[in-house]
Amino acid sequence: MSTLISTIGLLVTNDPAVGEGTAELRDAAVVIDNGAIVWVGPSAQAPAADERIDVDGACVIPGFVDSHSHLMFAGDRADEFEYRMAGRPYTAGGIRRTVGLTRSASDEQLRANAQHVRAEMRAQGTTTLEIKSGYGLTVDDEARSLRLAREITPETTYLGAHVVPAEFADDTAGYVALVTGAMLDAAAPHARWIDVFCETGAFDVDQARAILEAGAARGLGARMHAGQLGESAGVQLAVELGAASVDHCTFLSDADVAALGSGDTVATLLPGVEFSTRQPYPDARRLLEAGATVALATDCNPGSSFTSSMAFCIAVAVRDMRMTPAEALWAATAGGARALRRDDVGVVRVGARADLVVLDAPSYVHLAYRPGVPLVRQVLSRD
Repeated sequence: MSTLISTIGLLVTNDPAVGEGTAELRDAAVVIDNGAIVWVGPSAQAPAADERIDVDGACVIPGFVDSHSHLMFAGDRADEFEYRMAGRPYTAGGIRRTVGLTRSASDEQLRANAQHVRAEMRAQGTTTLEIKSGYGLTVDDEARSLRLAREITPETTYLGAHVVPAEFADDTAGYVALVTGAMLDAAAPHARWIDVFCETGAFDVDQARAILEAGAARGLGARMHAGQLGESAGVQLAVELGAASVDHCTFLSDADVAALGSGDTVATLLPGVEFSTRQPYPDARRLLEAGATVALATDCNPGSSFTSSMAFCIAVAVRDMRMTPAEALWAATAGGARALRRDDVGVVRVGARADLVVLDAPSYVHLAYRPGVPLVRQVLSRD
């Protein structure tokens, strides 16, 4: 059944055929049918449809694309947040705490928790998301996490190389062999991507290369955590290997920025992390001026960024990362789609998925102008 969304005051299309950047249309309409967009144009020229939704001059945007999340976990680490706010620095050590809780949880507990957070995301306008493993770190637990994540999204990422678990504390090489061997064998059928945390205290650049190359040999696309805790050789490795995205990018050298500006690896920024850890915010302007493609994502996880709100990330990016509202919205929609190498989401054009968000506002600028206010009036999506 076809549906006409009419009297759109401001429509963000992100469609290069319409214009640059957010490619906005005023007094617009969209027709959707069978989960896809079949017509976009001026309201006065809209064709007939089986039903009509009048949005009464509201702003309509593509659904948010959250290209970095960690929803397969159990437990809570609110105490760590409290301690950090009292001055204790973040060192990523809490990941092992969540690993223990996740290993002990049942499938039903993990599923229920992930679906609860997924519902939060959808209510706030996120229609596409990626979910990583990485809190199991055994063959069976990583495969289980990805199997459960696949029930929610096709964008699943194998992150066995999140940290070295306690039982391998004195044998990092043995753990890398497991990640690239039996664990990869078990995880690959349930994953589209492979990721690695390339930082001091996690995996070095040679280990990261071995892990990503092993994943590529099994048909998994590459992603990378790098530049969160300090400058990391992982950023340039990600570009060299053609990774879809390198995420965090809080600390970047000039060479890192130049590499991201010259390749097609997306720099995915995660402002919820800096908010929650009191690290410096990444300078998005520096990346944009170098020609890099920038995405925004929540990094929703129980330790360093327990937010499910892309609107919050937009507000912080505008306030503290030198992005304009239009740049931040593009990064949270089309940028996220680029980070997942998707062209059917994050955009409003004929043939794309019918993932639309009606804002209770005349402009997307209100996402940053009115931080913390629930501005999503309606989410239209086939999921």
